[in-house]
Amino acid sequence: MEGVRLGDCIGIREDVINKVCSIAIKAHKASGKQLYLSEKIRSSSQVVFSFPGSWSVTDWYSNTPFGEVKVDNQLFPSLKYIGLDETASVNEAFQHRFKQLWLNQHFRKEVGAAAADKKQVIFTGHCLGAPVAILAAIWFLEEYIRPDPNKTVAPLCLTFGSPFVGDHIISHSLRRENWSDCFINFVMGHDIVPRISLTPLSAIQHQLQQILSLFSPKPPREPLGEALIHFFITVLRNVSSVASHAACKIMGSTNLLLETVSNFIELSPYRPLGTFVFCTGNGKLVVVKNSDAILQLLFYTSQLNSEAELTAVAQSSITSHLNYQSELLESLEMQCVTFLDDHHLEALPLASDVDAEGNTALNELGLSARARLCLRAAGDLEKQKRNNQTAINLKLAEIENELRKLQGYQKKCQHKVGYYDAFKISEDREDFDANVTRLKLAGIWDEIIEMLKRYQLPDGYEGQKAWIDIGTRYRRVVEPLDIANYYRHLKNEDTGPYMDKGRPKRYKCTQRWLEHAERMTDPALESCFWAEVEELCVKSGGFGVREHACRLKSKAEEWIRNGWLDQDVFSKGSTFDKLLKEHFLTLEQPVAYQGMWK
Repeated sequence: MEGVRLGDCIGIREDVINKVCSIAIKAHKASGKQLYLSEKIRSSSQVVFSFPGSWSVTDWYSNTPFGEVKVDNQLFPSLKYIGLDETASVNEAFQHRFKQLWLNQHFRKEVGAAAADKKQVIFTGHCLGAPVAILAAIWFLEEYIRPDPNKTVAPLCLTFGSPFVGDHIISHSLRRENWSDCFINFVMGHDIVPRISLTPLSAIQHQLQQILSLFSPKPPREPLGEALIHFFITVLRNVSSVASHAACKIMGSTNLLLETVSNFIELSPYRPLGTFVFCTGNGKLVVVKNSDAILQLLFYTSQLNSEAELTAVAQSSITSHLNYQSELLESLEMQCVTFLDDHHLEALPLASDVDAEGNTALNELGLSARARLCLRAAGDLEKQKRNNQTAINLKLAEIENELRKLQGYQKKCQHKVGYYDAFKISEDREDFDANVTRLKLAGIWDEIIEMLKRYQLPDGYEGQKAWIDIGTRYRRVVEPLDIANYYRHLKNEDTGPYMDKGRPKRYKCTQRWLEHAERMTDPALESCFWAEVEELCVKSGGFGVREHACRLKSKAEEWIRNGWLDQDVFSKGSTFDKLLKEHFLTLEQPVAYQGMWK
């Protein structure tokens, strides 16, 4: 899409972008003097927090080849793949720098004051100040936006020549939470810094300190010559490996050689996040939000046409990083912007001479037919994810219908020995029908979980209220039947307790959705009530069973009051009723019940 203004694409005025860039460069040059700089933008209700750079290798890499570590869940609880319980990885050195900032009470107080005054906070940084800005923005979103999005103005994070911060789970999490648009990253065509993170330290450790010194306010006067060229080639070789592996995946390659090679060659875990604005160097800007497409562009825009260009482009990779302010000012004045959303990526022309929307900017970036094919594949992949979402959305009505059948069965069981025990005994035809419904629902949900495992659904899927609600109802209505089936067939004797060995992923996944959405501090285990009862029955004569049963009785009463559990768990003659009577525990009075499972 051509002819749009940059401010319309990314939601921030061009004059503010230019001002923020100036502030970021200012902080970059103040390295070592302050943890951060803050500045109010005149004639606006925006406050900018900028962060200094660093030219020490230890601030870029830690112990592992790529310096990654699992993210601190206390600071960043949303940075995870919820259903599958996978925590994001982040650059350890960058996270350490942010923690030093976070420990500064003055910083937190100043940010909090801006948030309370409903001023828009803008975090920014150039070079190594940029990853600190990104982590500060994520912390702000966790601290001020997630509890109540309407209470505080959403922040912005503008970076200039930023290295990558974390893996694909961070990018996934930001899109799931609808935070991705808060992050805008400006990249010059040949800037080497955004690509360094894709290279292991062992491959560049002899040149890295020399290269980093070039970004300092007082760079060395002597040219690096061969060291710079070797560094440039090494980085691009690793960028090529990562981008090629990613391209094979987004194109759906099933070649076993792909996985075999990746087992021997350690590839960088880092991936882009947010929106990227590519500066072509000729006053044109290309805006891309698709993470897979961004990675491919970072590779293909750094390619050489001939070996003769090597020295010039290697030098350009350094000067590009130092010239953001002047280049950006020129580009903002020209306002020649191309916005490549997923729909435009799907239809990109493969030939450079085709008169098509956006093709001029792609030519300016020097993209080959292969590059355009990779960008198309990235757009097609997102389209397929949307189609998969549409397909499973059609199953919502089917899931609802099957749940109503089981809730009707549950009402009938109240006149017997209760829902759980009636199904466990399974003497009547309606018990058989309930089992068929249980298996049918299991098939639907297992298909969804498999799609999640393969990243075949949009990133926002896990945060959709309709699926969180139906997943919670499904778990509360159906999991007791799975537990009954498990213990009826004595699977615990062969496999082990249900909670340790038998619980399907579909229940764990939907439970985590609810816990994340509701910001629950205690696990939502009401649907596993009967598994705990069964294990207490197995240990009936063991030490502490009576105390455990007493605590479980209290929890059951609370869950019934909340409407999360049905009061028929106390039905006369039920498994739980027998356990309580065995240990001289009785229900003193009926529990106030709010209705069948919410």
